[in-house]
Amino acid sequence: MSRRPNRDTVDLSHYPDLVVIYLGMRVNTVTGIRTLLGFGPKISNAVAAKPDGLLLHENIIYSVRHLGMRQYWRDFASLEAWTRSEPHRQWWRKFLQDSGGTGFWHETYFRRGGIEAVYIDVEKPTGLARFAPLVPEGARCSRPGRGRAYPVRQPAKARWGKTNCTRGSRPYFSPAPPAGGFDGVQLLTALNGLCRTRSRRRMARI
Repeated sequence: MSRRPNRDTVDLSHYPDLVVIYLGMRVNTVTGIRTLLGFGPKISNAVAAKPDGLLLHENIIYSVRHLGMRQYWRDFASLEAWTRSEPHRQWWRKFLQDSGGTGFWHETYFRRGGIEAVYIDVEKPTGLARFAPLVPEGARCSRPGRGRAYPVRQPAKARWGKTNCTRGSRPYFSPAPPAGGFDGVQLLTALNGLCRTRSRRRMARI
């Protein structure tokens, strides 16, 4: 006897500032194998310490030579505080001096709106870099609020949602905002209204 599948969703009302981050490390050379294997225990120890704000950590296998993880944080302030603490800060500074035969990337998604993307020695495009153009470091960027990043000025032919910029040494990818800015809730509301309008039009043709 067939049974209709259960359909569930999640209540995120208690997590208004939720941040989701995907990270990956890919082996570029033979020496990168040792770097990647040595990185695992460090991550395990960091997660075992239960840093404040970390809601969930999950490991991901992209391929044999490309491993990563997905983390959910209560807010950006918690994530940023952890990245600036030891031993993460020391590891990051060392990696920027020598990537050890690997490529590292992360993409961060903010519930309040905005996307941050960083790619270091990533020889094979992944994630946003597979369809969005990369920009070199040094582009000037304005950041009106936590978790948002918008370019100070856009190329004349740039389309909404296709703009990249960097802030210091941290590249960002984020849609250019309408006048007055926007947040995730406003964007979802607009998309919901669009879907309803199209649905009414289809019903009118029947």
